Amino acid sequence: MLNGKIVLITGGTGSFGKKCTEIILNRYKPKKLIIFSRDELKQFEMSQQFPITKYPSMRYFIGDVRDKERMYRAFNDVDYVIHAAALKQVPAAEYNPFEAVKTNILGAQNVINVAIDKGIKKVIALSTDKAANPINLYGATKLCSDKLFIAGNSYVSRDSTILSVVRYGNVVGSRGSVIPFFLKCRERGVLPITDPRMTRFWITLEQGVNFVLSCLETMVGGELFVPKIPSMNIMDLAKIIAPECPTEIIGIRPGEKLHEVMITKDDVRKTIEFDNHYVIQPDFSFWGRRFKNSGGKSLPDEFEYNSGTNPWKLTSAEMKEIIKHL
Repeated sequence: MLNGKIVLITGGTGSFGKKCTEIILNRYKPKKLIIFSRDELKQFEMSQQFPITKYPSMRYFIGDVRDKERMYRAFNDVDYVIHAAALKQVPAAEYNPFEAVKTNILGAQNVINVAIDKGIKKVIALSTDKAANPINLYGATKLCSDKLFIAGNSYVSRDSTILSVVRYGNVVGSRGSVIPFFLKCRERGVLPITDPRMTRFWITLEQGVNFVLSCLETMVGGELFVPKIPSMNIMDLAKIIAPECPTEIIGIRPGEKLHEVMITKDDVRKTIEFDNHYVIQPDFSFWGRRFKNSGGKSLPDEFEYNSGTNPWKLTSAEMKEIIKHL
């Protein structure tokens, strides 16, 4: 799908962007792969890993999704955009709320408008489980972003730009993940636990990238894709990482949930299920025509995709194998 195409990744120097770059370069032969981000040091470091001399399709473009004019330059002749740029640290967003709004909401609208104006074929945006029934500002801004991307399809034709969203849970080993934090705490001899009942969805970086690329290929515009992934209790994770360490209960932090939700009970009436994922459908009259004969099946009214009730549990052996490769 990406052979001979120009692909741009916003926030391309982040954990997702680097893994996505690695997989695209190994699997496809893009005409150009543009890394669009605002940190020149991270771009320099990434260019050491993916030098233009070895990967002639690589381009490093300094810019911010808040800067619409800069994006007009960056999006020139681009075929596909993967929107991964975001301010995603929950405490930082709580303390600097409008900074999160400017990047996650206004930046999202900039991406949508410029993509439509430039005739980008497909735009897929990364979301988060925190956007479902949000209780913190980060989740609220990403819910707004999701709504903007979905609604963007209502004022463009299918033959021009189509936009969709991918929502998934915690990425094992990503920056800000609890696993690197626990590994550091192991050295100090005590693991802080917010609540022993807490559960989370888990996905590896490679699984996340593969899911996004598969959604980019099959999207028709307007969907919100949710992968089927396993859950794990925080105490089970602590025992895997540091079985010899005592734990200290510190209480749930502001803006944190006991269990994460990716599909709410309110969304289930418009959600359809496939073998390895769900699709939350938009409330658009044209959607049925786009998604005719998709093969998805409806869900019972009481269904909720919740990390606490998720029947697919990650085993200790599976998590140990994942951590071993971080």
